[in-house]
Amino acid sequence: MRISTRVPDLPALDLLLSVIELGSLGRAAQAHGISQPSASSRIRYLERLVGVPVLRRTSLGSVPTAAGDTITALARDVIEAAQRLDEGITWIRADRDARLRVAASQTIVEYLFPRWLKELRAQSPQTAVTLAACNSSEVVAAVAAVAAGRADLGFVESPTHPPDLDSSTVARDELLVVTAPEHPWARRTTITVEELAAETLLHREAGSGARTAFERALQEHLPDWQPDTWLELSSTAAIKNAAVTGLAPAVLSSLAVTRELQARSLTTVNVSGLSIRRSLRAVWPAGQNLTGPARRLSAIALRAGRPR
Repeated sequence: MRISTRVPDLPALDLLLSVIELGSLGRAAQAHGISQPSASSRIRYLERLVGVPVLRRTSLGSVPTAAGDTITALARDVIEAAQRLDEGITWIRADRDARLRVAASQTIVEYLFPRWLKELRAQSPQTAVTLAACNSSEVVAAVAAVAAGRADLGFVESPTHPPDLDSSTVARDELLVVTAPEHPWARRTTITVEELAAETLLHREAGSGARTAFERALQEHLPDWQPDTWLELSSTAAIKNAAVTGLAPAVLSSLAVTRELQARSLTTVNVSGLSIRRSLRAVWPAGQNLTGPARRLSAIALRAGRPR
């Protein structure tokens, strides 16, 4: 039902009760943490809505008029109900802040999430975090099924996401072709897309963000190309170790190979005309606003991904 515009707001009613209880507008103002002129303004606002005075000022303080007595009696139930509502909202927010369920793709889990989690811990030490590491297609399914309790927030590296999810780009990444220093490609300035397409490579499993982005990029250059994967591994670390041994070249996130490139156990292969840049995104059910720990974690990820 629609509430009449004659009904005062809660702060004005609460202040009126305090004036009656404490016997003074000044003491009521102090109890509410506002100035006496502000308190007087609220009472005048209430009286304009009611249409008659609700307080009578005396040398000993403020006392209610007959109308003030009536309003006060009715207002007590309203304020008590509002206090119960406030307690209920406080409980809901505390329950929301007590846990955070996150699903994230492997690259994000291994190379970005630990730093994000450290900052979240500083901001929300009471929040228990549950993290499911999976490939990007599984993350989308987890977030879409948030009603089933699988995740409150997801982080994906795949190039697309379903229309029933909202998203925000939190970082950017580039896929690199890397190989051991003794591989013939390591001694060349550049190779062609055709040479890369003809090579048997080490890859993440089908459905991973890196695998999907790489295959789409090559098919844009060579529409008839079909992947020739010699070895699929679900772990980025396993792919790196295999590439370091010289087993085969690999396509990996720049986030994953920073140390190996610095140590020169892997080297980047420049592919003429091929650049695979991608967005790393936070995803959540469409139409829902992120709140509490989920909102804080998304903001932390966004801030960490900005260029310094």
